[in-house]
Amino acid sequence: MQIESLKVFCDLVDSESFTKSAQINGITQSAISQQIATMERNFKSLLIERSKKKFRLTREGQVLYDYSKQILQHYRNLDHKMQEVRNVISGTIEVATIYSIGLHDLPHYIKGFMQKYPTVNVHVEYRNASLVYEDVLCNVADLGLVAYPVTDPRLIIVPLRKEPLVLICSPQHPFAELKSITLKELNGQKLISFEPDTPTRKALDKILNRHGVTAEHVMEFDNVETVKRAVEIGAGISIVPLSTVAKEIEKQSLAVVEISDGEFFRPIAAIYKKHRVLSPAIKQFLAILKAGNE
Repeated sequence: MQIESLKVFCDLVDSESFTKSAQINGITQSAISQQIATMERNFKSLLIERSKKKFRLTREGQVLYDYSKQILQHYRNLDHKMQEVRNVISGTIEVATIYSIGLHDLPHYIKGFMQKYPTVNVHVEYRNASLVYEDVLCNVADLGLVAYPVTDPRLIIVPLRKEPLVLICSPQHPFAELKSITLKELNGQKLISFEPDTPTRKALDKILNRHGVTAEHVMEFDNVETVKRAVEIGAGISIVPLSTVAKEIEKQSLAVVEISDGEFFRPIAAIYKKHRVLSPAIKQFLAILKAGNE
């Protein structure tokens, strides 16, 4: 039995999805089914209870999964150690990231990393925050990049930096004439917001509530680019990470106002699955992300 078959089986169990397992391994769903059927013939055992609506392993399937995970971990350790011995940094890094980090922060680091390690391919998927966690836990992504990281016993969190948050408005808005503003001054303002279930929105709601600020959420979007476009046309004001408005500041299509109520920032972190063996390439990529934020 090939090591690839064990990996396919474990990916299927972790993701509980033939579609996602096929995506991870770059093969068809039919090929996944065929490999599972072959393993069942080899072991003369049913591994997955297909009659159930919910994905469930049989007792034999659980035993195979537990031992396969150990075998795969030893194999990855061996592969990574051989790369270290040969002083080779190569392979592919799968990164899942929220839009704001992926579009505005990550390109700079990837460019520097690729110049230093041209034999490594960095593949980036832009995802909503909840899907970044899902991709990392299901082994679809090696690393995840998120804001306001959520503690999870299954994950390792690597803090990267604290990013300043600023108020943005159209150049014609009265606030555009100000150098700084207090949160109290946002009372009654029309606010262009992120969707309620996003980590940044949840954090901002807590801050506004703590300062007794009541604002009208006139529009809600799932990404910072749409938020900025709405602010540019004068639909309202917003609070966003400073790094996401660099181009708008240069073009003067948006005005940026500092918030004077103490430190106002969002924490950014990398996440990866606990007990995951990091390849030399992933270790170096993480090192560059951390060094760039010190």
